[in-house]
Amino acid sequence: MKRGFYRIMAAQFFSSLADNALFIAAVALIQQLHGPAWMTPMIKWSFALSYVLLAAFVGAFADSYPKGKVMFATNAIKICGCLLMFLYGSLGLPSHQEVYLICLAYALVGIGAAAYSPAKYGIITELLPPDQLVKGNGWIEGLTVVSIILGVVVGGALISPAVSSWLLNLNLIPGMHSGTPPAEAAIVVIAVIYLIATGFNLTIPDTGVVYPKQQKNPIRLVKTFGGFIRTLWHDKLGQISLAVTTLFWGAGATLQLIVIEWGRVQLGLPLNQASILMGVASVGTIFGAIIAGRFIPLHAALKVLPFGVLMGFVVMLMPVAYDRWFVYTLLILIGGLGGFFVVPMNALLQHRGHVLLSAGHSIAVQNFNEQLNILLMVASYSLLLALNVSVNAIIVIFGLLVAGLMLIIMAWNRHNHRRFPNLDELIGSHAHGIALSGDEKAHKH
Repeated sequence: MKRGFYRIMAAQFFSSLADNALFIAAVALIQQLHGPAWMTPMIKWSFALSYVLLAAFVGAFADSYPKGKVMFATNAIKICGCLLMFLYGSLGLPSHQEVYLICLAYALVGIGAAAYSPAKYGIITELLPPDQLVKGNGWIEGLTVVSIILGVVVGGALISPAVSSWLLNLNLIPGMHSGTPPAEAAIVVIAVIYLIATGFNLTIPDTGVVYPKQQKNPIRLVKTFGGFIRTLWHDKLGQISLAVTTLFWGAGATLQLIVIEWGRVQLGLPLNQASILMGVASVGTIFGAIIAGRFIPLHAALKVLPFGVLMGFVVMLMPVAYDRWFVYTLLILIGGLGGFFVVPMNALLQHRGHVLLSAGHSIAVQNFNEQLNILLMVASYSLLLALNVSVNAIIVIFGLLVAGLMLIIMAWNRHNHRRFPNLDELIGSHAHGIALSGDEKAHKH
């Protein structure tokens, strides 16, 4: 791997770590202000909604400037979100408005994250050759999962009375004292983590890749983005990888909520211990991503599709799991299967998007579809809970949905290969033929 790739990894690690730690601090602030319970999922929704609403614009932004500079600017936006959250109590607002301000501040962080993502993944396609994309994605995805786990742990530690008191007693934070709420001290530390990520952004080399001048008219950008979505969905390779990654990230976000509720109801765990279960599954995702990066080359990416079906069926074993070791083994297996089949699909999608569109625009299309599915699946999960459907019944429905949709995607892929037998030969190439665009006239010529 090139040296610049490791700098990208470091920047991504610290930025994602801060994102997840800040979420814990935001929840702590809302609880401190006695905000309504529905505000906690609203924080997550505002973050995901930023991706959906900005999808048409962030790709053009990422492709207009060197990716390292884009990552630097978007991390600065995240720091502004941190500062806004920190200043919630200094504006003289009523407590209920302070709660909304905290949600707005995290939405600002989401805006930074939405613009950061196309640059982060786009520079990988610029920096690495196609035969290293799966390996590169394996490292990035694995490191992202690690940062998510550590981010939650760091956020929880920073808002704990013991750690918070120790930090405040060091007198390293001006204007703060022993009576300062732990969440406020945590936000200052998290802002420093964002600054570290920003420092690594400044060291990322310019790859020298220059894209055509990007459109700036917002109406034309939306229309053009709609065309980008159609291009990837019509591409015979892109449509399969996009369907899989869209399903995976929507399912993954929903599974996080399901596991926490399942741990509380079936295993009798309090919230702090039930949350650890998701970390256990994430460990499996890391190993699955590393194994995929090690043993699955880009041209073999489509061969991992059956593991998505298997993951759906394994999820349905959760209702019969009570023993602690069985629970841990099952969650690691679920996470491992997910990481193993999504990393090659992610790499294939990025490569096809880079060939057909551009690095930034293709990642924006990917984020739009994935985050839209997250909003849809999480809303469906909330509706099932509102209808008093038991968590074990939801798990079975969820597992059948994942397995069934993956079987449909596999049948879709077989249909594409019957129609275009040379499809696999085009993986890793830079050709734009029928198998890529779906244009029969181009195929005949």
